[in-house]
Amino acid sequence: MDHVDHVLAQWSRQRPDLDVSPMAVIGRLARLNRAILAEQQRTFASHDLDRPSFDVLATLRRSDPPHRLTPTQLMRAAMITSGAVTQRLDRLEARGLVTRGPNAADGRGVVVELTDRGRELVDRALPDHLATEQRLLHALDEDGRAELAGILRTVLESLGDRWES
Repeated sequence: MDHVDHVLAQWSRQRPDLDVSPMAVIGRLARLNRAILAEQQRTFASHDLDRPSFDVLATLRRSDPPHRLTPTQLMRAAMITSGAVTQRLDRLEARGLVTRGPNAADGRGVVVELTDRGRELVDRALPDHLATEQRLLHALDEDGRAELAGILRTVLESLGDRWES
């Protein structure tokens, strides 16, 4: 029995008229999310990063060379707001991990580019990040991970979470 089972049993006793089964999924997802974020933060901190900074650096790194995106492309790819992008870019630029310059395709716009130092940092952090994720999912074999990933994709897509390029 885990914590969520205990909560479900309590609700079943107190409100037997209600179907509390959604709590079995949502409660576990919430608890899992907290555990994941805590483990990721430890990993990122060991590289003098936080999750938001890693997200921006990783988004740039996984884009085609020269690892350059507009702030709008960064917002879409990293699923963050324009205000959040500006704050993150200010901090990353101050550390010499990204640069901002004029967009040749749009004279009014800006492009953000990963510096060599930023690429080296994300390349050092990524293997540790993947090892953390591997450790978090150790209870699942390859088939279990694929099944869970498919189920989660189905739920996210049903909520409108689809990639639009």
